[in-house]
Amino acid sequence: MDRKRFETVQMKKRIYSFLMAFLIVAVETGIMAYVWVVYYNTELPKAYYFWGHVFISVVYMLILFLASIMYSGLKIGSYRMLELLFSQAFSTVLTNILFYAIVCMLAYHFPTPVPVILATFAQGICIGAWIFISTVIYRGLFPPLDVLLIYGGNHKDVFVEKVKTRRHQFNITKAVSHKTDIDEIKHEIDDHEAVFLWDVESGIRNELFKYCYENSVETYVMPKIMDIILKGSQTLHLFDSPLLLTKSSPIEAEQLLVKRLFDILFSLLLIIILSPVMLLTALCIKLYDRGPVLYKQIRLTKGNKEFYMYKFRSMIVDAEKDGRARLATKNDPRITPVGAVIRKLRIDEIPQLFNVLTGSMSFVGPRPERPDIAKRYKLKMPEFTYRTKVKAGITGYAQIYGKYNTMPYDKLKLDLYYIENFSVWLDLRLIILTVKIIFSMSSTEGIKEGNMTALFEDEDDE
Repeated sequence: MDRKRFETVQMKKRIYSFLMAFLIVAVETGIMAYVWVVYYNTELPKAYYFWGHVFISVVYMLILFLASIMYSGLKIGSYRMLELLFSQAFSTVLTNILFYAIVCMLAYHFPTPVPVILATFAQGICIGAWIFISTVIYRGLFPPLDVLLIYGGNHKDVFVEKVKTRRHQFNITKAVSHKTDIDEIKHEIDDHEAVFLWDVESGIRNELFKYCYENSVETYVMPKIMDIILKGSQTLHLFDSPLLLTKSSPIEAEQLLVKRLFDILFSLLLIIILSPVMLLTALCIKLYDRGPVLYKQIRLTKGNKEFYMYKFRSMIVDAEKDGRARLATKNDPRITPVGAVIRKLRIDEIPQLFNVLTGSMSFVGPRPERPDIAKRYKLKMPEFTYRTKVKAGITGYAQIYGKYNTMPYDKLKLDLYYIENFSVWLDLRLIILTVKIIFSMSSTEGIKEGNMTALFEDEDDE
């Protein structure tokens, strides 16, 4: 493998992606700048001129660029076309709503939104064309990486299936067990562009990682629990040797105060705004089968403390009359027609705003788990209890980057990443990303039919 040639190709990928990102942001900004100059500038008490138009255009471009990065709408080559289309279109709509709000403030009244709406449609056409053309060119210029998979543990095939969803980006041409002779593995590494280290034992992983690093091989590593905790550690230089500090409490007292104040104010605001939606949902549930509107369930929050979590009922009455806790499965017959709609739109989660207001939950945090299911998870993963170092949340890192049926071990790592890297900015970012996830139906996929939890080993536990 010619490493210098490979590095040159990677640099060309980054340059191409940057130029394509700049192109679409510039085109969208140009469309909205035209709308501003021709339509909205005349609505102002005092019209803007050249530098004023430049200022408005730059502000719009920066907002669109930041929104596009937030929602991953510019990652040509990394995501599928439909994912990019949804992400960039969503970023554009949000930016245009904010742009119209700025116009209203500058004009001191509400100008017609028609020009913005028409411009949004024009931008959508440009986005679609940009994604198709730039992606086709990218895939023609840059074929998927030739990847060597070095695996350990169980469920290798599950990981391979996940990689296949990114076949335009990665091509696993060979898979070897970490139990293979180490020199033979290193020889295979030399013949591939990139390496996946999936669930490899720590000692072997360290040696292989050092070999890849020394030879400039792109390496994708599935982190262990300890890796994620250490990643959130604080670097200290008390001596001439660097130290990593993992604090007993991952969130500082002042951060907890800000987080709690935000929870109170934001939950009150949303309860007021969403009250019509809650009333309509309650009416639909009641009219369908005359059963109770709300469903309460014991869940775990900070310190493994139990509390009642409230949701709009989406299943038939007595869905778990046998007393056994189980997650929803694909095409679960217990879900009512009304429930199917409110689950997809996440409306069933709205009553948890009252849990946030009373302090048993937060807006952002690990998903609250049921005690009996958490007990089953802990038998397989003793570290599962680490999630309860912070309050449970309506949304969170695992809820956004995982799915309903994501393996518990993967969810645990996502939750721990959030806990160990907490910041107020991260909370705000996750809340903003939640708006996009609400419209992503794949994140509501159920678990495998016949399982009570998302563990593959459920069949063995029966």
